[in-house]
Amino acid sequence: MSRLHVLVTGLVQGVGFRWFVRETGRRLDLAGWVANRPEGSVEVMAEGEPAAIAALRAAVREGPGGARVESLDDLPDDEEALSRPFSVRR
Repeated sequence: MSRLHVLVTGLVQGVGFRWFVRETGRRLDLAGWVANRPEGSVEVMAEGEPAAIAALRAAVREGPGGARVESLDDLPDDEEALSRPFSVRR
């Protein structure tokens, strides 16, 4: 299993970004979550097969139409237990 924990900055709130990440995570059968952060970024935590994690990273870097990803920064893995289905954390 591989893990992904990233902070996404840019125009990523109010444009369907969390829904896009949730649906991508579910399609890839990943455990994890996506959440808005107060300063306007989005945090993503996921776990699954290495190829699926790579596919999620690529999708998050692109984002949905209407979003503009400026940076994708890796965060330390806090070893949180993740569950399925991939969800939006509020």
